[in-house]
Amino acid sequence: MQLILGLALAAAVFVILKKWGALSPEGQKAAIWKVVLVAGGALLLFMVLTGRVHVITAGIAALIPLLRKLPALMRYAPMFRKAMGDSSGPESSGQTGTGDQRAPVAGAMTEREACDILGVTPGCTREEVVAAHRKLMQKVHPDRGGNDYLAAKLNEARDLLIGKRGA
Repeated sequence: MQLILGLALAAAVFVILKKWGALSPEGQKAAIWKVVLVAGGALLLFMVLTGRVHVITAGIAALIPLLRKLPALMRYAPMFRKAMGDSSGPESSGQTGTGDQRAPVAGAMTEREACDILGVTPGCTREEVVAAHRKLMQKVHPDRGGNDYLAAKLNEARDLLIGKRGA
């Protein structure tokens, strides 16, 4: 029985590695999530069938669906976007920009970053900025389980865009 399981596992690894080589980088990123979830599910199933599931293991299993939301939350934190290799910002794409696209002070937010954070387009109206800020702040406010960093970034983006619109 162990020989059959070993051969099946070896064949599965061979097929997976062969398909892995044919995937694009985006496909590999999506496949990693699928492999992690399938492996975690298989491990959980094995532990359930053998009677080894403890309360802690069940709690960890309950957190797995929440991990899928983590990348969506990380887009609100520019520091994490850089770490994840997101190339949508001007810093990582090599664009120098014109005028105030790039701030002279390190760490100062640019208008483009503020628009990206709030999810609005450059040149949007004051009302669009306020509405986008309100909608996002309801999700990330510290009083509602969010954190101070994200709320501060949203406020900074709003202030920068409203200040530019009012001038």
